[in-house]
Amino acid sequence: MLISFLLVALGIVLLFYGGELLVNNAKKLAFHFGMSPMAIGLTVVAFATSAPELAAAIAANLKGSPDLAVGNAVGSNIANIGLILGITALFFALPATGRFLRREMAFMVFVTVLAYPLMLTSLSLERLEGLFLFAILAVFLWFLLRDPEHQLDFDDGIEDAPVWKSALGVAFGVALLVGGAQALVIGASDVARSVGISERVIGLTLVAIGTSLPELAASLVAGRKGETDIIMGNIIGSNIFNLLCILGITSVVSPLRVAPEIMSLDYWVMLGLSVLLMIFLGLTGRLYRAEACLLLAAYIGYSVYLFMA
Repeated sequence: MLISFLLVALGIVLLFYGGELLVNNAKKLAFHFGMSPMAIGLTVVAFATSAPELAAAIAANLKGSPDLAVGNAVGSNIANIGLILGITALFFALPATGRFLRREMAFMVFVTVLAYPLMLTSLSLERLEGLFLFAILAVFLWFLLRDPEHQLDFDDGIEDAPVWKSALGVAFGVALLVGGAQALVIGASDVARSVGISERVIGLTLVAIGTSLPELAASLVAGRKGETDIIMGNIIGSNIFNLLCILGITSVVSPLRVAPEIMSLDYWVMLGLSVLLMIFLGLTGRLYRAEACLLLAAYIGYSVYLFMA
């Protein structure tokens, strides 16, 4: 049992530092290509901070723990809105433009709704369905990167570094993330089995929070620098990547079984928080502390219910 907890702790540490290294160097690479902060958040930073979820999901599915893989992706989306945005907005007011609400936020809600019939059918995601999800992501990125508003050329004071050095930092960050994901999945699975907690609950809570730490770190760093566009882009982009890239690629590697409990409870919590966030931002144009407290309280209540049920 002690070894399992040490593996979980090691996995979370590696994920955190790997995410930090990956985000910092990915941002440098993005600035080399003149991408706007919102585009950076929606693409480079979102993919970088979603890399732990991808690595953990693939590792869990290949090790015969599909509940952990699906629970990780769904739980990470819940944690991103309820926990990560909830904590971040306690310190920084997070604005959102009407264009962002109509496009990126609406698209996140759209893919969340789209995932329901795919996962509900035979309670699994087959390879063809995974390819379909990934194809939607490719189309989204194509339109996003072609948007002139996301092709700005500016210097935000970011440290200039050679492209090769930034690329090496990205590669090393990915290596830490993969190693951390492996350690976390093995440790969490052992803990779940030994204390009688289902892998679904572990995936929705412990693993989801552990793999969401890069999002929290990136959001707090961006908030301190006043880069709120990166925060919103990071969280919304990460949720889009979790559904289209992580579930898509993982099910292509090996078909994913979906636990009935995920479709009867956890999916609806994910959708409910997504819609609630869109309503908050639509009413006031930004996320204030009061709304952040509601999101955080909803996440805490949901987590307590999972362990008490």
